[in-house]
Amino acid sequence: MAKYVLIVGGKSDIAVAVAREYAKHGYDLYLAGRNISELENCARDIALRHSITVTLKELDLLDFASHQTFYNELESPPLGVIVVAGFMAEQEQAQKDWELTLNTINVNYTGAVSLLNIIANDFEERKKGFIIGISSVAGDRGRKANYIYGSSKAAFSAYLGGLRNRLFESGVHVLTVKPGFVNTRMTAGLDLPAKLTAQPAEVAKDIFVAQQKGKNILYTKSIWILVMTIINNIPEFLFKRLSI
Repeated sequence: MAKYVLIVGGKSDIAVAVAREYAKHGYDLYLAGRNISELENCARDIALRHSITVTLKELDLLDFASHQTFYNELESPPLGVIVVAGFMAEQEQAQKDWELTLNTINVNYTGAVSLLNIIANDFEERKKGFIIGISSVAGDRGRKANYIYGSSKAAFSAYLGGLRNRLFESGVHVLTVKPGFVNTRMTAGLDLPAKLTAQPAEVAKDIFVAQQKGKNILYTKSIWILVMTIINNIPEFLFKRLSI
């Protein structure tokens, strides 16, 4: 019997790595996103390599009205959903361009919430399933360097926390993933510190292990727990003077 995992934002580097990780463990996959047909070769490789089924699904996360139909038309209800979709504009551009700000909010928060509300209702009724949302350490504290992106991820983290509280009694597991720097196309060109930067395959493995263990919040790399504890404990009167 097929056991599908739905991966939303399926073309991102992290999503592809997560797909490979779950395929390795025998899960069938729905990879969903815009222009998803671009992943046909990748999907074929994953399916053949791991003898599983990979189905590509067109999904516009910003077309909220289409989300219920999208979910209803899945051939088999998924065992779990992993929302990897994300958008990060340059802070200085976004703070001057409302369309960039709005797109950041809608991709990182509103669109994800629209779809997850539908899925959460189904999982709650079936009393099983898991939901994984890829948030960010950027949402732990607002910083001038990326507060528009960070605030959208902060909202998503708060949503996932509430969802976890709500769905616990129904046996549905909700995992919030907070990556630090990850070496992806989204961060290409940035000067990232090697010791704080993960590879997509590392993040994917951490996600799978955390989901299997039923963890609530995952920082990846784990050093980010220490980094964000320090940042979160800097007094505001001092923090506002810093450039970090």
